[in-house]
Amino acid sequence: MSAPRQYPDELRERAVREVRSTGRSVAHVARDLGIHKEALRSWVRQAEADAGERDDRPTSSELDELKQLRKDNAELRRANEILKAASVFSAQEIDRPRTRPSR
Repeated sequence: MSAPRQYPDELRERAVREVRSTGRSVAHVARDLGIHKEALRSWVRQAEADAGERDDRPTSSELDELKQLRKDNAELRRANEILKAASVFSAQEIDRPRTRPSR
């Protein structure tokens, strides 16, 4: 589970927009808005990736898809383990010798 977001989405969008539209440095905008400069730098990089301006990191939609695929994969692994356990149990039942009831 990821950590809760420290900054509201509106602040994130405003800060990124300001860096990208004004050409001011990340450090100056971060200081003016009270944001950690590395957080703002990361947001700007992600916005650039989402806009197709960067190839060195996945877009937000790709990250969302990857997150969902990992979740699905984990669920399928759990289901597979359950099926394996059921198969072992079933095989043991089949191999168990049957006794005839006493008369």
